[in-house]
Amino acid sequence: MATRPSNPNVHPADDSSPAPPPAPPARRPRAKASPAPAAPAGPPADDGGSRTLRRGLQLLDAVQAGGREGVRVVDLCRAAGLERATVHRLLATLVDTGYVVQHERFRFVPGPRLGAVAPASALSNMAVRLQPVLERVSAACGDAAFAIVREGGQSRCIARQVGTHPVQVLVIQVGTRQPLGVGAAGLALLAALPDAQVRAIVDANAPQLGAYGGMTPERMHLLVRATRERGWSVIGNHATRGVLAAGVAVRDAAGEPVAAISVASTLDRMPRERQQLVARTIRESLKELLPRGL
Repeated sequence: MATRPSNPNVHPADDSSPAPPPAPPARRPRAKASPAPAAPAGPPADDGGSRTLRRGLQLLDAVQAGGREGVRVVDLCRAAGLERATVHRLLATLVDTGYVVQHERFRFVPGPRLGAVAPASALSNMAVRLQPVLERVSAACGDAAFAIVREGGQSRCIARQVGTHPVQVLVIQVGTRQPLGVGAAGLALLAALPDAQVRAIVDANAPQLGAYGGMTPERMHLLVRATRERGWSVIGNHATRGVLAAGVAVRDAAGEPVAAISVASTLDRMPRERQQLVARTIRESLKELLPRGL
């Protein structure tokens, strides 16, 4: 039997030949790692808007603390810990929105939208102290007399006295609120305020004025100027048709205007001579009954 020629390069296998390397162990699937627990939520990041708001509130606190005398920019910088440029920028917004008003040249005071509302006890005390004045004025004139105070850019009636004349014009009730200046007492008080506050109040009330006999900001400024020149306020056919009223501002012990008194009657009962009489009667009654102011 013929045999195949041997291949010198091929050797028959025998027991002494090295064993083939063992197969690598099968890899187990790697377990998925559990997600790490979420970190507890902390306070929201302080963004620019909240910083600006907080700074603005700091300035409002400082302006309110300054009271009627007002505060300077340097005082606001020190109180709020802010740079002068930042304070000027924030003040521009506060003045534009009526929360702060520039007083004189270098000072700032609370504006009409920041005007503090007097506590009920203070209003009650003012009403009690003004009531005898209203009684004397009403008895002298025969017509209804009213006392108002300022609440921001609004007036609020705190006392009223009915007169003896057969026809009484009760234009407002105790507690009535309306834009400062649309009634005679409110106009007297508005005219007694500094120019900057007058402008801020009229601007803030502009959307409401048309409901009072077609009043406009321009006419309100004219009435303020006329009141200052005349020495008492006169207004008619605005809050109530067919009625004319005259008013005088009431000042506190420091000379600041804090209230006003008015007398209202029909148009034919309030010629100029009687307006002068009403104003003189109010002044004399205040001088005699409240010589140190309200």
